[in-house]
Amino acid sequence: MAEIAIKKKRPKNLDLPTIRLPLPGILSILHRISGAVLFLLLPVLLWLFQQSLASPESYASAKAVMDNFLVKTVLWGLIWLYMHHFCAGIRYLLLDLHKGIDLESARLSSKIVFAVSIALTLVIGVKVIC
Repeated sequence: MAEIAIKKKRPKNLDLPTIRLPLPGILSILHRISGAVLFLLLPVLLWLFQQSLASPESYASAKAVMDNFLVKTVLWGLIWLYMHHFCAGIRYLLLDLHKGIDLESARLSSKIVFAVSIALTLVIGVKVIC
């Protein structure tokens, strides 16, 4: 005889601030956000790069803009966004190859992505911005 499947009513929590995501979930959301922000700010970065190459006067004005503390802070953030997006992208490529799919490996690779992206941000930021 066929057994009747009893559907268990699961509670629905639609209050987003109270949802506690695991680390791989946070990594996934930050990967999407970093990609969107990098895409939206790409024209600004290209414009600034073009200004720095146009003439010596425009280079001086671009350098003056880059010396602003707020702009340097934004650049540190952009470097982290890029490094995070790059490292998380490599992680997702490995997941597509079925490497590190189990829960413990996914948590470990998420921690590695955060650690490596922060370390690369510090190294590149000190080299480029300071």
